[in-house]
Amino acid sequence: MTTLDSLDFFHDETLNDDPYPVLDRMRETSPILREPVHGVMVVTGYDEALAVVGDPQTFSSCTSVTGPIPGFPVPLEGLGDAEVSALIDAHRDELPFSDQLPAFDPPKHTAHRSLLSRLITPKRLKENEEFMWLLADRVLDPFVAQGGGEFIGEVATRFALLVVADLLGVPEEDHAELAANLTGDIALGNTDGDTVMAHSPLEYLYKRFTDYIEDRRGAPRGDVMTGMALATFPDGSTPEVIDVVRVAANLFSAGQETTVRLLSTALKILAEDAELQARLRSTPDALGNFIEECLRFESPIKGDFRLARASTTIGGVDIPAGTTLMVHLGAANRDPRQFENPHVFDPERPNARRHIGFGRGVHSCIGAPLARAEGRVLIQRLLERTTDITIDEAVHGPANDRRYNYVPTYILRGLTDIHVKVAR
Repeated sequence: MTTLDSLDFFHDETLNDDPYPVLDRMRETSPILREPVHGVMVVTGYDEALAVVGDPQTFSSCTSVTGPIPGFPVPLEGLGDAEVSALIDAHRDELPFSDQLPAFDPPKHTAHRSLLSRLITPKRLKENEEFMWLLADRVLDPFVAQGGGEFIGEVATRFALLVVADLLGVPEEDHAELAANLTGDIALGNTDGDTVMAHSPLEYLYKRFTDYIEDRRGAPRGDVMTGMALATFPDGSTPEVIDVVRVAANLFSAGQETTVRLLSTALKILAEDAELQARLRSTPDALGNFIEECLRFESPIKGDFRLARASTTIGGVDIPAGTTLMVHLGAANRDPRQFENPHVFDPERPNARRHIGFGRGVHSCIGAPLARAEGRVLIQRLLERTTDITIDEAVHGPANDRRYNYVPTYILRGLTDIHVKVAR
């Protein structure tokens, strides 16, 4: 067993399959514990995690995506609070993904997030959910007809991508192109091949959304995309086109990836439990809490990072200015001080919704209502259209010896694939 004082927290492959025993040991030692290789303070306690994400003045989000790799561009160790804070402001734009919303701090974050908050309204979400019900049947038709298959590639990825495309107002005639280019599946339509996908999906999204926003600013159409194109910052100023493009592309890419992990977790749990399937088929109103427990039990985002601008103390642990912290949402959601028997999946857990799988504070996931609805709609339709869902043992092995592959990253938690059989 790897000891905590020699653990390479960000490269140890054994943490991909089941990180929770190590996270428990870390929390028992200290809910904020410095790992030995990169010097990152890993926050595994629920209350401690809330304290960090709830204080954007002390903890900058400039390294939220990158964390210790590649690290901050200049040394911060041993400096005073004012020096560290000044260096963060001076060098943050040199970091990878520094132009993305998750890496912004207030007030810039507040202004840019407002562009999305005006889009994700109750009215728009209701319209989007109506689309979800139709889309769910469309993506499930071939999957159910063939008796199952690989769920992530054949169903979840396509569903999540097209849901957020609809939310953002991507014209329906372009849905096939996006699905083909961003999932590698050309079954929904053909493209001319003249894209920049060879470089990066994010570059492709930037190009597509730049075209949309520029077009709508020049010729407003009264559609959702026009509303986004004409949105202003809280002070009334008009954002640059690239500012609008970045927040739209970030919601598109981040929302798709995390929702796919949620959907695959939900399916795995259901396929392993026939009794739970039957219960949810008979009481679909219970699906809401089931989805919340999925988010708690296997948080799609393991965690993200913060950089301490100033020295502080949380949970009795001193945190010097310049310290990188990983707020481990997955560990916090299994803190026994908050959740009784945290390693037991309980679809009726009374406080399941207290999970922080969507984060908290100013960076809480703005797409949380969207992800919740996606999980409820797709799983409900799958249950309604089947009488039984089982794990494909030819791929994943027998019940007493399952084999699952997890995404090999310290940021995301979820399966790479899941094969199931379904009966109608």
